[in-house]
Amino acid sequence: MDAIWLLIGAGIVMAAGIFVFRDKVRGKPVPNAIKPGRPLPEFTATNENGEAVHSGLLREQPSVLLFVRGSWCPFCSKQVANLTKYYKEITDSGARLILITPKPLETTRRVADFFAVDFEFWLDDSLTIGRKLGLVQEGGVPGDSRPEYGVDTLWPTSLVVDADGVIQHSELSRFIADRPNPVKLLAIVKQLQGLPN
Repeated sequence: MDAIWLLIGAGIVMAAGIFVFRDKVRGKPVPNAIKPGRPLPEFTATNENGEAVHSGLLREQPSVLLFVRGSWCPFCSKQVANLTKYYKEITDSGARLILITPKPLETTRRVADFFAVDFEFWLDDSLTIGRKLGLVQEGGVPGDSRPEYGVDTLWPTSLVVDADGVIQHSELSRFIADRPNPVKLLAIVKQLQGLPN
């Protein structure tokens, strides 16, 4: 009888493991607002100078938008470090590279300055953009960081938008440690620009 319960228990654990693995591999579904082929929804952010910037500014050249959780997140800091290797190639291909973060810009900028790259940073302080695009992760900020960063944050996401403002690529991280592959983003930009890979 004990052997039967042991087999049942093992089966339940295995089924749970398969479910978790499948969920991680498949990842979060892309929200309708940012599905490829749709125009990028209009929104207003704040740049590093405290000025309002509108998504309409992204027309006329391709843009890579990276929604990052914040400088408190070690995976986001690693993402910025990885991007530095490809930043020049992406911008030399004629695209803008913009990191959108909940707050604060100063600490995120320090990470980019450390790696000597001139990323553009846009602030989504109230998570208005995140909510509009379906990218808010409720309760995503760890407890010890909440006094400074709040409770909710952005789900790590990458978008590539063409010069007409149409989304050509959308990718949500499959899990918190997962980040977009900058080589893939560069290849998409080059394809949009008619450049060889």
